[in-house]
Amino acid sequence: MTYTDGFVIAVPKDKLDAYKKMARKGCKIWMEHGALHYAECVADDVPHGKSTDFYRAVKCKEDETVIFAYIVYKSRASRDAVLKKVMADPRLHMDPKDMPFDGKRMFWGGFKTVVESK
Repeated sequence: MTYTDGFVIAVPKDKLDAYKKMARKGCKIWMEHGALHYAECVADDVPHGKSTDFYRAVKCKEDETVIFAYIVYKSRASRDAVLKKVMADPRLHMDPKDMPFDGKRMFWGGFKTVVESK
């Protein structure tokens, strides 16, 4: 079964184009280094919950939108190897001041696949 990294962030709406540019670059880098699938998705049909929701999870402000993203790998070992290469790739690195989102409100994790379509 595959292995998936997922993350959620809030992006200012006026920086969405800059974020998309950064995401396209990230996609290219991850895929070059061995990821099977890479997706960055902007909130479209994301309801506000009564107790919790994507907006609260990243402390989304009124002028921001939520991004949900995931990267699929062959396995956990493959993910670890790909991440090592990605983190060493100089094309990925940028000054935190130039990031089009607040990384302090980002959350992420790695997930073992338990059910998968083929």
